[in-house]
Amino acid sequence: MKRIAVLTSGGDAPGMNAAIRSVVRTALASHLEIYGIYRGYSGLIEDDMVPMNSSSVSGIILRGGTILKTARCKEFFEEFYQKKGADILRKRGIDGLIVIGGDGSIQGAEKLTNLGIPTVTMPGTIDNDMHGTDETIGHDTAVNAVVSAVSRIRDTASAHNRAAIVEVMGRFAGNIALDAGLACGAEYILVPEVPFSREKLARSLKLQMEAGRTNSIIICAEGADDGRALGDWLKERTDIDICTTILGFIQRGGQPTARDGQLASILGAASVRALLDGETGALVGTKQGKVIILPYAEAKKIKEPFREQLYNLAVMLGAAQNDGDVRETGL
Repeated sequence: MKRIAVLTSGGDAPGMNAAIRSVVRTALASHLEIYGIYRGYSGLIEDDMVPMNSSSVSGIILRGGTILKTARCKEFFEEFYQKKGADILRKRGIDGLIVIGGDGSIQGAEKLTNLGIPTVTMPGTIDNDMHGTDETIGHDTAVNAVVSAVSRIRDTASAHNRAAIVEVMGRFAGNIALDAGLACGAEYILVPEVPFSREKLARSLKLQMEAGRTNSIIICAEGADDGRALGDWLKERTDIDICTTILGFIQRGGQPTARDGQLASILGAASVRALLDGETGALVGTKQGKVIILPYAEAKKIKEPFREQLYNLAVMLGAAQNDGDVRETGL
């Protein structure tokens, strides 16, 4: 193997730049040529790539986003464009491709592997919901962004005797809401994995405020409910002053935490070594703190279950003392 390439695909995540840096410098230390592909699979099918050197990644480790840009490429679901991408890589003399992204990015990498292009993928998504790995690059930063925002929101909610809804990302997985909610002491955590009752929430919230609370934080994953609609409904039902904040892309940007910078650096280097060791069609992730390499087919079968014990702990430490469990049914 003499020449490899790297791309970032799907949603951006803090730590992707650290991962790119690690890939580039590990490749150079291994006497490989390294190319960067712009805009993910969209850039690949347009042959938008450049050679990279050590200075190409100088000073990027603490930057959010991705210097290689990213995109969601619908065309790459079509066989014609998959073959076109593989042909471009062969034409460029690329012996292996490293993909940084989520489950959708793995699908594209798997198609290229099936066409004879060695690929490995490292997990990069703030939702921490990828198959086959315990951790994904960007999740820790997103959680810390939510915790920081909630600390500010709680101050102003307390000043006005308000309840506050904080809507966070998580259309299909509530990991950001759960991890951030437990860390910041949210009274209520709403996640798509656990159906909840608006009526129970309204009753519990009213009891909390009548008992003398000066504020109450409801962290709501976007897949659990619409934050603004929920806020309007609760205000009408309880007559409690409620403010709603939708954090949105604040969770995706900004300097990665130390954990995400470390994780990205470790997985970036491991990805290059995996290609050099002949691995292909594999996810380079983590399990119980150790780097693991799993074939895509095997990784697909491994889906982390919802962390029921952690959720139950958050409920107990939150508003549970006043009928704070707002679940429709037990888990």
